[in-house]
Amino acid sequence: PEVDVQTAVVARAAFRKPTLAMRVRDELGEVFTDGAFVDAFGVRGRPGISPGQLAMVTVLQFAENLTDRQAADAVRGRIDWKYCLGLVLTDPGFDFSVLSQFRTRLVTHDLQGVAFQTLLDRLVEQGLVKARGRLRTDATYVMAAVRDLNRLEMVGETLRAALEALTVAAPRWAAEHVDAAMVRRYGARIDEWRLPKDQPGRRKLAAQ
Repeated sequence: PEVDVQTAVVARAAFRKPTLAMRVRDELGEVFTDGAFVDAFGVRGRPGISPGQLAMVTVLQFAENLTDRQAADAVRGRIDWKYCLGLVLTDPGFDFSVLSQFRTRLVTHDLQGVAFQTLLDRLVEQGLVKARGRLRTDATYVMAAVRDLNRLEMVGETLRAALEALTVAAPRWAAEHVDAAMVRRYGARIDEWRLPKDQPGRRKLAAQ
């Protein structure tokens, strides 16, 4: 869809220097029509937001190192993302689980190397998305990186919930065994902070 007029006015006023999301829209426009995803999304299976927009969300969340929850929050609450996606300011967004379902359908129908890769190639050509280190920036790597972030979030949230349960069920034991570092790491929801961008950092966090 075209950029909503009101969204454009507010975005330009809020960001005198365009953000990455705004630059993507300005330099590439609307990359995909839904026709590129017909094989994966039938009439009944199509999500509330278009597959082309979900592909763009996936690239943006990779570029900004966001989990699915954080990316869905960005669609719902960030003006520059609404600008990039052609959404009105009042658009309520979607549940974060839609992103995982979208990636699954791309893989199931072998579309990540056809439609999604086309978008990614154009972003790389324009210098809007860059490879990290020596790793290739391709559709498979991008989706794997996003998947790993979500797995780290799930593990972190599981540990946080376990510590909260222990604090209630066995407060004395928790006081003796839960140190300050664990409180700092798991005291707040995992999606309230950014997870490491590189693989060594993610492995280190996973081992803690």
